[in-house]
Amino acid sequence: MRFISFILFVILFSNISFSQWIGDSLVEHHIQKGINYVYNLSFDSAVTEFNFAVRLQPEHPAGYFFLAMVEWWKIMIDIENESNDKKFISMLDNVIDMCDKRLDKNENDIVGLFFKGGSLGFQGRLYGNREDWLKAANCGREALPIVQQAYQLAPENYDILLGIGIYNYYAAVIPEIYPWVKPLMIFFPKGDKITGLTQLRSAAEHARYANIEASYFLMQVYQYYERHYSEALRYAEYLHGRFPNNAMFHKYVGRCNAGMGNWNEVKNIFNEILSRVNKKQPGYDLLAKREAFYYLGLAEMGHRKLDSALSYFYRSDELSRLLDKKGNSGFMIMTNLKIGMIYDMQGKRDLAIMQYKKVLDMKNAWDAHKQAKKYLKTPYK
Repeated sequence: MRFISFILFVILFSNISFSQWIGDSLVEHHIQKGINYVYNLSFDSAVTEFNFAVRLQPEHPAGYFFLAMVEWWKIMIDIENESNDKKFISMLDNVIDMCDKRLDKNENDIVGLFFKGGSLGFQGRLYGNREDWLKAANCGREALPIVQQAYQLAPENYDILLGIGIYNYYAAVIPEIYPWVKPLMIFFPKGDKITGLTQLRSAAEHARYANIEASYFLMQVYQYYERHYSEALRYAEYLHGRFPNNAMFHKYVGRCNAGMGNWNEVKNIFNEILSRVNKKQPGYDLLAKREAFYYLGLAEMGHRKLDSALSYFYRSDELSRLLDKKGNSGFMIMTNLKIGMIYDMQGKRDLAIMQYKKVLDMKNAWDAHKQAKKYLKTPYK
C-alpha cells in the first residue's frame, strides 16, 4: 500500500505553503513564527502564535489549520501513540467545513482550495500511517482534483510547485519500483521524474513558505530513491542546522552519513541523539534510542569492532521487543540480519544460520529476505 501513501504525500501541498493567501501581514507574521516553533518542536509557543491568528481572523481557516499541525507533529514524534488521532482528525474536519462554506460561495476560492486540500492530505497521511487504507484512499480520491484546480489557478507560484513536483516525481518512480501499481495509474495523470525534481528544487530554493517541506522531500528522495547520499546529506544538514531541536531532521543527518559510510560521523551524531534521549528532549524518545543503537552498531561493524557492534545490536533488538506492538519493525528485522552477519564474521556459522532463519520467519523489509537467503547459502564475510 505504499502507492496510497505516496498519493497522500502528493495531495498535501505542505503544512506551510498556504500562508501566502492569508491576506493580513500581522496574521502572516504570527503564523510564520508559529511554523518555526512547530519545526523546532516548541509546541506551546506555536499554539500561542496560531491562537493570535485565530483571534485576528476568526473566519479564516489558516489559524485553525496550523493549530492542527501542532497535533500532527505531536503524532509524528511519537508515532506509536494514537491518543491524539481523534483530536487531529476533528480539528481538520473543522477546517474542511470552513473551506466548504467558502467554496459554496466561490468554487475557485483559493483559500478554500488550499486549506481543504491540505486538510484532506494530512488526514490521509494519518490514515495511511494507521494502515486504514480505505479511508486513506478516499482522502486521496477527493483531494487530487483540488490540487489540480489550485495549480491551474496559480501555476506560477513556487509554493504550489511543492505538491506538483512531488506528484510528478512519485507518479513516475513508484510504478517502476512496484509494478503492481501500474494498472492503478490509469486513473491518475502521468508523472515525469526529471520535471518533478526540477520543481522540487525550485520550491526548495524560491518558495516563501514551502521551502522547508520541499527540502524535506528532496532529502528523502535522494536518500531512499536516488541513492545520492551526499545530496541527501546536504538537505539534512540544512534542515538540522535551521531546526536543531527537531529529532527527525537530526536522525536524517545520521542516516545520510551511514549511507556514505562516514562511520565516525555516524557515531558522533547518534551518541548526541542518545544524550538528548537521556535528557528527555521532545522527540528524542525510545524510538530514537532504538535507532541510535542500530546505527551505532552499524558504525562499529564498519570499523570491524564486532563485539561492540553486537552489544549495540542486542540493545536495539531488546527495544524492538518492547516497542513493536504491531509486528516486527524494519529495525528488528535488520538488526537480526546484522547479528547473523557478525556471527558469520566471527566464524559462528551455526548461530548465523539461526539468525538468518529467524529473519525469514519475519516479514520482509529492506530486502532482508533476499540477503538472509544469500547468506544461508554462502557465509557473509
